[in-house]
Amino acid sequence: MSDLQTLQIEILAAIAGASDEAAIEAVRVGALGKKGSISALLSTLGKMTPEQRKTEGAAINLAKDVVTQALTARRDILKNAALDARLASETIDVTLPLRESAAEQGRIHPLSQVMDELTTIFADMGFAIAEGPDIETDDYNFTRLNFPEGHPAREMHDTFYFNPDAEGVRKLLRTHTSPVQVRTMLTQKPPIRIICPGRTYRSDSDQTHTPMFHQVEGLVIDKGSHLGHLKWILHEFCKAFFEVDNVNMRFRPSFFPFTEPSLEVDIQCRRDKNEIRFGEGDDWLEILGCGMVHPNVLRACDIDPDVYQGFAWGMGIDRIAMLKYGMADLRQLFEGDVRWLNNYGFKPLEVPTLAGGLST
Repeated sequence: MSDLQTLQIEILAAIAGASDEAAIEAVRVGALGKKGSISALLSTLGKMTPEQRKTEGAAINLAKDVVTQALTARRDILKNAALDARLASETIDVTLPLRESAAEQGRIHPLSQVMDELTTIFADMGFAIAEGPDIETDDYNFTRLNFPEGHPAREMHDTFYFNPDAEGVRKLLRTHTSPVQVRTMLTQKPPIRIICPGRTYRSDSDQTHTPMFHQVEGLVIDKGSHLGHLKWILHEFCKAFFEVDNVNMRFRPSFFPFTEPSLEVDIQCRRDKNEIRFGEGDDWLEILGCGMVHPNVLRACDIDPDVYQGFAWGMGIDRIAMLKYGMADLRQLFEGDVRWLNNYGFKPLEVPTLAGGLST
């Protein structure tokens, strides 16, 4: 066997043993590159006689063609193998459910949803949103609301007090959002039409009470406001919030220090299979308290009760959220359980509107 045949066999063996495209390229350079073994043989043709050049040149070119074809064939095989491996590693199982986008995976907490619903309903009636601090003075939380020191009604508002400050004032976590009404009346001239949603605090903890909860209160101060206006507002609110065509309501006499007369409001409902449906049935459910603003409160906020009168109401946001969306335990609202939130939460883009539906 000649040296050329031996070289050809070695190169073909190297081509067959190449495991990837990088290896096959190394074989090509070693055989056919400028300094390759076959290229070196071709460079010797110039020193041969014409008869030798004719014989040796044909043999060397034949070996070059054989090697070139082998390189091309092996490269194609390796490319196809690499493509098959890539396809196998990047295969998408189209039978799996489509993953939700980041915007779809998040959930709006039911309390945030209900606050948006309240805002939507009352904004449509012309109410503005008023806010105030969670830490309040005794004066704003009690005294100006006709709760003088030692009044027995204060016992129902057992709350969290801070140590006296440098001036001897002992502040507290507000027990209702009524101080926001006081702040508004002290800084704005009538007519006033506001709602005051926010956090409140009392020393309660059981299935239907938590130390921190949420309230929304409403206030209207004007020269001609009366209970008829209040009843219409509450009736329209209940219809819109519970998304029913009509709901019967009844008003019962009650007592609140800051209103006179004071009323408790019940709405028509039907209890069936652990569900409560509003706007139907023969049962009643208490939902909120309301009344005409007490003249003493108006005087304490520098409003003349002989010129202006008003009405106010308040309800628990957590409570109406539970009633509307069927949540059994108030404490679950604050546990932060992602599984619970996935069940009761709302998608971020489901913005409540009166035209499109509050909760659809």
